[in-house]
Amino acid sequence: MLFILIAYILLILAVTFYKRKRGNEAFFTAERNSSWVMVAFGMLGASLSGISFISVPGMAPSSGFTYMQLVLGFSLGYIIVAKVLLPLYYKLNLTNIYEYLNLRHGKYSYRTASLFFILSRGLGSAARLYVSAFLIHTFIFAPLGIPFPLVAILMVAFIYLYTSVGGIYTLVKTDVIQTIFLLGSLVCLLVFSYNGMDGSHVSILNEKWIETDWVAKNNFVKYVLSGMLITVCMTGLDQDMMQKNLTCRTLKEAQKNMYSYGFMFLPINFAFLLLGLCVGNIFIENGISIPAENDMLLPEAILMGLLPEVATYIFIIGIISASLSSADSTFVSLTTTLSTTFFSDEVKNNDGKYENFRKRTHIAVGVFFCLMLLIFYFVGSDNMIDLLFRLASYTYGPLLGLFALSMFTKVEINDNLSPIVCTISPIICVIIQVLSSNSLGYELLLLNGMLTFVGLLLIRKK
Repeated sequence: MLFILIAYILLILAVTFYKRKRGNEAFFTAERNSSWVMVAFGMLGASLSGISFISVPGMAPSSGFTYMQLVLGFSLGYIIVAKVLLPLYYKLNLTNIYEYLNLRHGKYSYRTASLFFILSRGLGSAARLYVSAFLIHTFIFAPLGIPFPLVAILMVAFIYLYTSVGGIYTLVKTDVIQTIFLLGSLVCLLVFSYNGMDGSHVSILNEKWIETDWVAKNNFVKYVLSGMLITVCMTGLDQDMMQKNLTCRTLKEAQKNMYSYGFMFLPINFAFLLLGLCVGNIFIENGISIPAENDMLLPEAILMGLLPEVATYIFIIGIISASLSSADSTFVSLTTTLSTTFFSDEVKNNDGKYENFRKRTHIAVGVFFCLMLLIFYFVGSDNMIDLLFRLASYTYGPLLGLFALSMFTKVEINDNLSPIVCTISPIICVIIQVLSSNSLGYELLLLNGMLTFVGLLLIRKK
């Protein structure tokens, strides 16, 4: 397996250094000359990540296919992003999408939004990368006696190496390769698990599709609405995902990218759930208890030898592909956001000085990732995708409120008070969750956005 990892690393480096381009324009926008087909395909890998490989199959035994309600909301959300947000970003020719808030309100709203994105994407991507790093350590490096902290540092160092060469220009190419391996691994594992069932056992797993109980957190209406809001926030208001879209040549091509990308989420996530259902049945047929931790369903099946030996290698390839395609884009988007938001105009107008600052920022992002991986290692979670979306409910809410007020009203606010409102809203949401015994699900994102919206109305200019 170590050989597979080395071969994969060499492939990515070869793609990275072939016809490479340097400079700020290539790093930030890929010179706005990317094919929408390549962007759409590559974004699939960046969105799915190692968490999808682990957490989504793990949901099937306990909640059946009800996760598809959320995925349906995702797909509808991409239509909103394409129709509402992309035209605005292209009209203003933005590099950093939060620059719109600078134009609309001022630097405090602009920098507040940037900081919330940095927090949101930094934590989310670190969680995704942690899952992959943990599994790579378990399957490859732990048997060699290499500790997890060293594996984490090496992974981050490698991602830094190839993203530093050409930024977003490099990622448009490498993400295509990584998505091919990711989807290929998914198909192979699905075939292995389906063939692994002997057919003598009728599934007693939860195969439910729609939850009609309004009180349930995964109620159909709640999940679809939450999915739409999650997509609008974690894609449309997210510099990481929008930066790739903005490399397309025209608005129409970027919209094609968004439509096709959103549609593909349905069959791919269905395949992940079907994989989990098959693996769960294999556990039952062999008289083995399904792991209590959802995220351990597929890894435990492979470690116990419930799937063919070759499945181990396929699984590792999929995890590596998923982890790199998700983390590398975050490296670039965080560097872009920090560079365009907090550097002075004097620095930005000096190409040499600006590039040096950008390189130092890129290193700082790498250090941040190393620290976050170690924190997740010691804290842990039994379902990282649920943790990811719950974090998003707190950190993306202020972005939702800020953009909603800016785009759909003509209200002018006292810009210097914007950071206070955006900080108070998530705190109120935390208090509500505590008082309600954590009864709210992903709809907490909508509540957070509404609180921010109302708070901003309260600080409107007289």
